[in-house]
Amino acid sequence: MLPWFSAIAIILIVVGLYMGFFVAPTDYKQGEGYRIIFVHVPASWMSMFIYLVMAFWAAMGLIFNTRISAMMVQALAPTGAMFTFLSLWTGAFWGKPMWGTWWVWDARLTSELILFFLYIGYIALHSSIDDNRRADRASAILVLVGVVNIPIIYYSVKWWNTLHQGASVSVNSGSSMATIMLVSMLVMALGFWAYSIAVALGRVRSIILERERDSTWVSELAEMRR
Repeated sequence: MLPWFSAIAIILIVVGLYMGFFVAPTDYKQGEGYRIIFVHVPASWMSMFIYLVMAFWAAMGLIFNTRISAMMVQALAPTGAMFTFLSLWTGAFWGKPMWGTWWVWDARLTSELILFFLYIGYIALHSSIDDNRRADRASAILVLVGVVNIPIIYYSVKWWNTLHQGASVSVNSGSSMATIMLVSMLVMALGFWAYSIAVALGRVRSIILERERDSTWVSELAEMRR
C-alpha cells in the first residue's frame, strides 16, 4: 500500500498546488496573498485530524494492551508535528500582510501552538523512557489528556473574539468560497491525507523491525534480503 499512497500523494499535491496558485481566481479582499490558504488550511486540518487518530490508537493500546496500537501512535506523531509546524509557519506568512504582524496571542494561534508542544512533548517523553512498554503507556496518557485541546482549536473563533477569521467551509452552512477554491483546497487536503498514510506505513514498519530486531523472523527476513 505504501507505493500507492505515495504516488497518490504526489499527484494530488502537485495538482492541488497548481489549481490553488494558478487556476483559482484572485480574492477580492486579500488579493494574491490569500493563496497561502491552499497549504495553511489543509495543514491545519491534518494537524488536528492526526492527533485525533493518535488519541484513538492510544486508547486502543491502553484498553486492549495491543502493541501495534502504540506503534501507530509513535509512527504518526512526527507527521502530526510537521503539519502543525507548517500550519503555524504558513499562518505567520498569511498574518503579516493581513494583520500587520507575524504573530499575535490569538486564541486559535495559541491553542495550535499548544498542539505543537503536545506533539513535541509526546515524542520527547517516549524517547526519554528506555522500556518500550512503559514509554507506550506514559505517552498514551499524555496524548489522551491533550485531546481536550482539539475542540478548543476548532471552536476558538466562536467562543472568543479573535483576529483569526471564521471557517470558510462548514458542514452546516456549506462553503462561502468559490467552487474552484474549495476544490483546490480539498485536493490538497486529500494529498496531505495520502502523504500521512504513506509516511505512517513506512515509519510503523521501521518501528516494528526495530523493536523485533532480536526475533527469529527479523533475522530470517534480513537473510532473505541479502
